[in-house]
Amino acid sequence: MQDNEKHYINRSGWLRAGVLGANDGILSVASIVIGVAAASTAREPVILAGVASLVAGALSMAAGEYVSVSSQTDIEKSDLKREQQELIDTPKQELIELAKIYEYRGLNKETALEVAKQLTAHNALEAHARDELGIMDITEAKPLQAALSSGISFTVGGLFPVLVAYIAPLESMEYVQYVFAIIFLAILGAISARTGGSNIYKPIMRITFWGTLAMGMTAFIGYLFGVNLA
Repeated sequence: MQDNEKHYINRSGWLRAGVLGANDGILSVASIVIGVAAASTAREPVILAGVASLVAGALSMAAGEYVSVSSQTDIEKSDLKREQQELIDTPKQELIELAKIYEYRGLNKETALEVAKQLTAHNALEAHARDELGIMDITEAKPLQAALSSGISFTVGGLFPVLVAYIAPLESMEYVQYVFAIIFLAILGAISARTGGSNIYKPIMRITFWGTLAMGMTAFIGYLFGVNLA
């Protein structure tokens, strides 16, 4: 029978990187623009700061995500290699270990052992990777996908504060940036929640609180230094 149930775990890799990138793009660029605007009497330094933070942030996010996920991939490969060797060296112990996992999950001892035997005969490494190590194709780390998703989403998210910096009145730049950034962040939170199949209100509240805190602190620093950027 065709499985028509709708699941979202297969979206976890790119969704996490995409949401993180877009959120960081909006928040980082808006915060920097607000901080510079708080200490500036001209528009050019504000726009320059926004564009510079957009470019640097996108490259940094992509590179950081690639390195981070690549490290995860290296660990997974190392664990699989070690498990493969253990299956060669101590097959009986590995079979018992697998059976105990199924027994712990609720099967009786005889059934657990039979399941372990059948799965071992079908594909021993796959069974141990999934049930012992928690490594599955559906959640496999993909460094390039994560890097592209993170870098592109940061760029898209960071473009909004830069556009606002072009059109917002300079004398009220901080307030306009804050309002639009919170709106963009709330929309992002709602989209990510819907894409992931969860309730939208908690992500919106979370993203609004931390966004307000970050931008408020940056504006405070700009006012605190009081540097006149003309």
